[in-house]
Amino acid sequence: MNQAFICDAIRTPFGRYGGALSSVRTDDLGAIPLKALMARNPQVDWAAVADVIYGCANQAGEDNRNVAHMSSLLAGLPLQVPGVTVNRLCGSGLDAIGTAARAIKAGEAGLMIAGGVESMSRAPFVMPKAESAFSRNQAVYDTTIGWRFINPLMKAQYGVDSMPETAENVATDFKIERQAQDRMALNSQMRAVAAIEAGHLAREICPVTLPQKKGDPVRVSADEHPRKTSLEALAQLKGVVRPDGTVTAGNASGVNDGACALILADEATAAKNGLIPKARVVGMATAGVAPRIMGIGPVPATQKVLVQTGLTLAQMDVIELNEAFAAQGLAVLRLLGLHDDDARVNAWGGAIALGHPLGASGARLATTAINRLHHSGGRYALCTMCIGVGQGIALVLERV
Repeated sequence: MNQAFICDAIRTPFGRYGGALSSVRTDDLGAIPLKALMARNPQVDWAAVADVIYGCANQAGEDNRNVAHMSSLLAGLPLQVPGVTVNRLCGSGLDAIGTAARAIKAGEAGLMIAGGVESMSRAPFVMPKAESAFSRNQAVYDTTIGWRFINPLMKAQYGVDSMPETAENVATDFKIERQAQDRMALNSQMRAVAAIEAGHLAREICPVTLPQKKGDPVRVSADEHPRKTSLEALAQLKGVVRPDGTVTAGNASGVNDGACALILADEATAAKNGLIPKARVVGMATAGVAPRIMGIGPVPATQKVLVQTGLTLAQMDVIELNEAFAAQGLAVLRLLGLHDDDARVNAWGGAIALGHPLGASGARLATTAINRLHHSGGRYALCTMCIGVGQGIALVLERV
């Protein structure tokens, strides 16, 4: 079996909802890291790319009609390079990497691009068709995040809890204290600020230049979401699900815009194209859980990928756990037998600080994990995420 290596990885800054990147169409946003990869690797025969696989969770607006291929074309990749968009909601970008790696391992591809994109700012409102002629009833759904066009059978059998509601369910079921959630949120912010100041995140970001109607273009080169805060400030925030709830805007991930792309290749193809492998994709696994507590999905997914790869959590030098909510992040850590403040987890900040543009987040986890491995000299990294409607995904990387 061939081995699949990640040879380069780059992402845009992650913008706030309605922020600096909100004027960029989703397909244009997805093209930005692809262009950056092409500029950084001019020696690559881009016509040899077997496929471009992008994760995207929305696909109801400018990301419709296969945003992976549209972004590929807009980036200037050769016409003969195909593209496919995958949707495993929050896990889409990580799934794209695992899917590309599987094709390479199987010998069906030698060179692939994987990643993801999401513009949550530009997610449209959608309307269902009328159920009868001259109907006077009409609904409008916001596609930014969460359920729409709900199936009554799904609601009756599994519930259709909103994302914050699922986090509150996890907090209640697994007794995750509000104070612990705020501590995780504060740590995420502090670590992100420290990583930015140390230049760690700048190395994985390609700046975005935004033309203006008047004046010079605006250059966006840093994540917008991180902010300095304190436990006292976080403690003052009210619950977003109910007033006495523990899930707040301060201990939840953001609603964001961003894109990320990675080059994957087998050893021979990498050498032929002048690429230097940075990490080997050891394995990927997914698992299902009850939708109402979707946040614990990383637990069975991690357990599956460790069995698959024959590795243990103790061997993981880097852990990138997507902080959809502090409540679910802490539940995952505790169920896996890890301490709340395990130094391996999100050392450069997590989604609470950096943001969570759904389809791009998994690719960002892998990008950061690779950079952390090379910075620390560690060997193995675990990237894992919870997924709406009740799933988890986990991927293991090995530094090369």
